[in-house]
Amino acid sequence: MRKGAKAAVIGGVFVAMVGAAGYGAYSLTSDDGDSAGDGTVTSAKTDGAAKTKAPVKTGPPSDAEVRKTVGDFLAAWGRGDAAEAAALTSDEKAARAALDGYRKQARVNKVTLTPGTPTGAKAPFRVSAEITHAEQRATWAYDSALTVVRDAETGEARVDWKPSVVFPTLRPGDTVRTGPAKKPPIKAVDRNGKELVPAEHPTLKVVLSGLRDKYGAKAGGTAGVELYVDRAGKTPDETLKVLSKGTPGTLRTTLDAGLQRVAEQQVAKKPKSSAVVIKPSTGEVLALANSPAEGFNTALQGSLAPGSTMKVVSSALLIDRGLAGTGKQHPCPKFASYGGWKFQNLDKFEIKGGTFDQSFARSCNTAFITQASKLSDDALTKEARDVFGIGLNWQTGVPTFDGAVPVQQDASKAASLIGQGGVRMNPLTMASVSATASTGTFRQPYLVAPSLDNRTLAKAPRAMKPDTVKQLKSLMKLTATAGTGAQAMSGLSGDIGAKTGSAEVDGQKKPNGWFTAYRGDVAAAAVVQQGGHGGEAAGPIVASLLRAG
Repeated sequence: MRKGAKAAVIGGVFVAMVGAAGYGAYSLTSDDGDSAGDGTVTSAKTDGAAKTKAPVKTGPPSDAEVRKTVGDFLAAWGRGDAAEAAALTSDEKAARAALDGYRKQARVNKVTLTPGTPTGAKAPFRVSAEITHAEQRATWAYDSALTVVRDAETGEARVDWKPSVVFPTLRPGDTVRTGPAKKPPIKAVDRNGKELVPAEHPTLKVVLSGLRDKYGAKAGGTAGVELYVDRAGKTPDETLKVLSKGTPGTLRTTLDAGLQRVAEQQVAKKPKSSAVVIKPSTGEVLALANSPAEGFNTALQGSLAPGSTMKVVSSALLIDRGLAGTGKQHPCPKFASYGGWKFQNLDKFEIKGGTFDQSFARSCNTAFITQASKLSDDALTKEARDVFGIGLNWQTGVPTFDGAVPVQQDASKAASLIGQGGVRMNPLTMASVSATASTGTFRQPYLVAPSLDNRTLAKAPRAMKPDTVKQLKSLMKLTATAGTGAQAMSGLSGDIGAKTGSAEVDGQKKPNGWFTAYRGDVAAAAVVQQGGHGGEAAGPIVASLLRAG
């Protein structure tokens, strides 16, 4: 406990008290009236006589107001007075329900709340709680924070209520509970039987939670007693503390622990990067990784414009329609306009009298924009769906986003051909695009064998035309050996192919860098957000995975 603090038992609950000599969460001193710069409302007249209303403060809360509000709120919460604590917030009803649930549903028997030093209106604090369930007891400690705001009507300082005040990862509708887990634990293992645990693979934490949520009851285990976040909607619950262990059931995944480790090491070299590795002949997901490791699962659930990596799909479409082909002359001017937009290539380059092979290998945007007028609005949508399986509601075993290529018109239709407009992908879908290009047949990616729960994997309406497969692989090999992907793919040989991409994003100084490629029976894709050119940013990640695979 901090210097100057003393302890008291109020209502059977241990709380921290701080002496008047220093600021603490439970300071009971009144507001010192420091409100310099605060505005007031004007006076009103009644029966002809001027009477001044009590001033209603405006503007940010003063330091003194922040200290007092934080102190009063934490003191009321600490002694179990949810009604009084909630009355000090911006949403009394929601706060009251959450704080009541904290004791009754989370089974918090005692709590100590220790404030940190506020920064402006934001005040951090430390929570140390004791949980009781039947004869079981456990301690639970974590850091949280709150923000003090001014009520627009009363002018009083109030805690800006958010569920995260109670616990940092809580969102609206979530509840912290202590009791028998809804699903038994699982022992997830890789394709060779090696156990996969978050301590060794932190980027898999959210994936393992999703697998437990879906397959815990099918894997044959028994549930234990846990402190957990009961998530609203379809998001998997989050275990916070185990009071009594259950018996895990074993769940075999398609992942490869060795390749998984390489993926994690590679994405860790770039902030905000993600990667996925797939086995083209089966669709099995061999590895996935995100940086930061425990951030949003962009690898499987991201929704980002893929930039020029989308030209793999667009090229298949143009070849299918006879609008482009290997060895054929194809325009690549500096500029091309469509739908009122003017498109250009990187550094405004052009290829005079060039072929489609050169345009693809150098990632010429205008080579695709010039063909937009010859395509129907839904042409790219159908190619992506019917050949590459994009948007077919994939059943991978965990929550994923399986891409979007909406029907678009005018300039947005043209932009979609080069992976902008409304097109949205992630490393999972772009790895699948390369896998489909390498074999000619879409095989839906998955992490758990469909035989476990008899689910039906998505199937594309048609395979790629054999001649289209041949030409597309030739284009991707040229890119990997002599085009924009050559530097990253240097040293790799055999059946290889690649495509780079850079996707512009509003508000970013640098584009998102993409890279998708295959080598034999391994396909991979990566994105580095705000990484710049795909070949330089994401290329080394993918190439390392292909070497390891």
